Amino acid sequence: MLVENNVPLQQYNTFGIVAKAQMLVRAQSVQDVRDLISSPELAGQPVFVLGGGSNIVITGDVKPVVLKMEIKGLRLVEETDKAWIIEAGAGEVWHDAVAWSIEHGFPGLENLALIPGTVGAAPVQNIGAYGIELQDRFDSLDAVDLATGQSFSLDAAQCAFGYRDSVFKHAPQSPEASGALPRGMGLAGRAVITHVRFRLSKQWKPELGYADLERKRIETGVSEPTARQIFNWVCEIRRAKLPDPAVIGNAGSFFKNPTVTEYQCADIIAREPKIVHYPMADGSIKLAAGWLIDSCGWKGKSIGKAGVYEKQALVLVNRGSGEDSVTGGEVMTLARAIQTSVYERFGIRLEPEPVVV
Repeated sequence: MLVENNVPLQQYNTFGIVAKAQMLVRAQSVQDVRDLISSPELAGQPVFVLGGGSNIVITGDVKPVVLKMEIKGLRLVEETDKAWIIEAGAGEVWHDAVAWSIEHGFPGLENLALIPGTVGAAPVQNIGAYGIELQDRFDSLDAVDLATGQSFSLDAAQCAFGYRDSVFKHAPQSPEASGALPRGMGLAGRAVITHVRFRLSKQWKPELGYADLERKRIETGVSEPTARQIFNWVCEIRRAKLPDPAVIGNAGSFFKNPTVTEYQCADIIAREPKIVHYPMADGSIKLAAGWLIDSCGWKGKSIGKAGVYEKQALVLVNRGSGEDSVTGGEVMTLARAIQTSVYERFGIRLEPEPVVV
């Protein structure tokens, strides 16, 4: 366990916001996490878990102990007649884990290529793209109780996955007197993920439901693409649409795509016939948040050094640099202004994806 004080966090958040951690602990093993919990100096202090920093907006110096997850490792843990089960350490870069799975002949994660962040953060957000969500390929995970240091495992049902949601995004309502982690309750701030396992079917078939992928299939003339081809297509599409955080600071898609009932969607379509929408399996309708924001005229606009990306209105970007970087306050001011515009025009409340620290 490596403990550092007054650590600049600008390089550890993809928005490039200037802030400091009063104390940062690097965990490269499960034992490092347990050492943090049992340390006389650190035990009982609030903990903020930091992965790739790709889904956070920092609004000031971070007072809780920052636990930076750096547990590595990629391996095949089991093979059955029907599936491969692979495991990744929480500190692995998500895209690297996807690329590793394709290179080793384990298809299934290719639609999720190039999503920023680490493996440990992926189940928290139930990341998704191009017709696939993490829960569709999930097997189980290991985590550590931050109150007791005990390890435990969760399957998909216990993770309570939803749209960009999981049990790790909800706080416990009433912790037990013993301090033990109550099962079936929110785990935000109470547990940290150390390893994640994926079940990848041997009966693989391409997922091409999104227009961008179908367009690539037609352009290339490939009627039955391989997982590697889909992986490459997704990377090309994302690079064309989304800014590279290494070049322009951002946190990816800033707002969740809202869902409405068929009746609500019909009402909006009557007023806005061109609205982009997708029917869901449960009968609800998903609306494209980027289209809503663009329709309100926000694409390319800025408040302070926080701006809306010119190529994709769903992405907020850092128009500053170095010490003159955007502040978390500017980002949230822009976000609230966008929310107000969309609500006033469409009656839809947009919900941010990033965690505000």
